[in-house]
Amino acid sequence: MYQSIRHALIACLATGLMSGSAMASDDEPDVFGWVEKATIEEPWGPEVKVKLDSGALTSSMQAEDIEKFERDGEEWVRFVVEVEDEATGEVVSKTFERPIFRKLLLSGAGGEDRRPAVLMTLCIGDTRYEEQFSLEDRDDMTYPVLLGRRTIQDLGLLDVTRTFVHDLECDEDTPLRKHEDKDLDEDIGI
Repeated sequence: MYQSIRHALIACLATGLMSGSAMASDDEPDVFGWVEKATIEEPWGPEVKVKLDSGALTSSMQAEDIEKFERDGEEWVRFVVEVEDEATGEVVSKTFERPIFRKLLLSGAGGEDRRPAVLMTLCIGDTRYEEQFSLEDRDDMTYPVLLGRRTIQDLGLLDVTRTFVHDLECDEDTPLRKHEDKDLDEDIGI
């Protein structure tokens, strides 16, 4: 029964009865597993496992030593991304500086948490995506990068029964889907 429901959903999306923004070459939406591989780009490129989490709105990335500062009258943040490169097995580290895209206030059972969000670029499959990520120390979590609904809606469909559906195929000529060009669903917002 699950398979027939899934095929019916894919058919609806392909015929335009429901919206989907990322389309495969045969006019069907791309399908992604609940865990995929991605590279953190520009120009670093370590390969990491990413969890696609439809329960999260904003994507989150492993970050340590988060330090806010001011540059040219704007709020910026400096942070260190330290991850295991899945391609080599080595732990690699890089310091980034980015303007703060927005400030998040997260509320949950453990209380409130404030985090900066920045724009970062990931390669997933054969496309580079500029997305907003909240910065959080995820050292104690299995996946250093979590992709939330704002990102998933730009990718395509999420199949929670599959993992590692896409091979990484990005190079210097790979198209970049810029955050500013996204058409966000009304219930998702900025």
